[in-house]
Amino acid sequence: MAPGHVAYGLRAQYGLHVTPDTVVAWERGRAVPGEQELTALAGVLWCSPVELIAAATTLREHRMARGLAPEELARRVGVAAGAYRKMEDEGHWRGTERQTATLAEVLGLGPRALITATGGDERLAELLRDAATTRWQAYVKPAVKMVPLPRQTLEFALQRLHTDYHARMAATSSWGASASSGDEGRAYLDGITGHFWAAVGA
Repeated sequence: MAPGHVAYGLRAQYGLHVTPDTVVAWERGRAVPGEQELTALAGVLWCSPVELIAAATTLREHRMARGLAPEELARRVGVAAGAYRKMEDEGHWRGTERQTATLAEVLGLGPRALITATGGDERLAELLRDAATTRWQAYVKPAVKMVPLPRQTLEFALQRLHTDYHARMAATSSWGASASSGDEGRAYLDGITGHFWAAVGA
């Protein structure tokens, strides 16, 4: 289908006033269709919305890929529709542990995708840096609340991060350490989430 055909289908079937130039912009990644436009576009192209999303990362994209309205997802997760919309717009999830587990189940998200979709990447990185540099035991409970993995798995991962980081820093304080040894510790902390997901096997 040419862009003009797609634009015509969007107008005729869904009442959306989309120009062929807009369709071209979507194709080339210069613009992104809104939720209503994406659903209509999938209808015109005889496919599902998930086939039009290259790689869902946000909560909204995962919801749209599943073909769920915000109200439907909010109901299934047990959150007020208005509160859910606000969290989705802000890109920051604030549900309870039970609601978070249900969200992951409904959207089919593994732990890593869930953290990214709910806007928790930076919070997780901060928690992991603190666990690696101080007493890791104090961060088990916050980690359990944030990451839907068994407590034992998280304890193992946090202890490993702590041990690996301090092994790098111990090399810095030894007599034969080079000036760049401290850089190893900083580099380790910069990539702390990658080390964490490797430790939990995700």
